[in-house]
This record gives sequence, structure tokens and C-alpha cells, in this order.
Amino acid sequence: MGIFSTILSKLGFGEAEAAAPDPSTAAPAAPAAPAASATSAAPTPISTVDVVSKLEGMAKANPEKLNWKTSIVDLMKLLGLESSLAARKELATELGCPAEKMGDSAQMNMWLHKTVLQKLAENGGNIPKELL
Repeated sequence: MGIFSTILSKLGFGEAEAAAPDPSTAAPAAPAAPAASATSAAPTPISTVDVVSKLEGMAKANPEKLNWKTSIVDLMKLLGLESSLAARKELATELGCPAEKMGDSAQMNMWLHKTVLQKLAENGGNIPKELL
């Protein structure tokens, strides 16, 4: 499991999908089934994860004052992840950070923070536009 997959897991992404039955493995409907059952077999949309509320709750419960809204290091610490330069470089590589940013930790960190929030939004997280 990659670091970003761990981030998704810690924020509760995929929990609704894991609880819902896979429509491809469900038994086919009987040919004489009423029309109402056809609507119940429609695919379930991706559920939205309230990332901001979850992170703010974690921040309130954390004894450290972590600024997850601007710092990738603080975001990773808040999620209980290793936030060392090596761990951040691994995450940056996983997410496709441009080589020219990898050599400058400040640029890499800014790129990484923005990209992680964008990827969370792409996966159904409710990231406010001002954080993207």
C-alpha cells in the first residue's frame, strides 16, 4: 500500500464503497422483476468524505498545534504518518512530482501539499477551493 493510499484510508475514503455490495457480483434480476427494482440496482455514486471536518477534529484532539491547511509535514503528522524528508520524497515520487521540484525541499513540499489536497478532492473529498 502506498503512502497516498494510507492517507485515503486514514480519512475514511472507500469505507462506503467497501460496505456496499459490488453490483457486478450481484445476482441478475429475474426477467419478470418489477420496474422499481431496476432503479435499486443503479450504481451508487461515490460518497463525499468530509475531509475538513475530519482533519479539524483530529487537530483539536492533537496536543501539537499543527497547521495542516498549509503544511504537508503537519498534515502527515496529523494523520499519524512518518513526515521525514525521505517519506515526503517517497510520497512525491508516488504522486509524480516534477524532477526540478524534487531537488528543492521547499518547492517539493508546496507541490506535495497542493497535490495531496487535489487528489483527495478527486477521490470525493470536500476540499474547499481556497485550499486548492
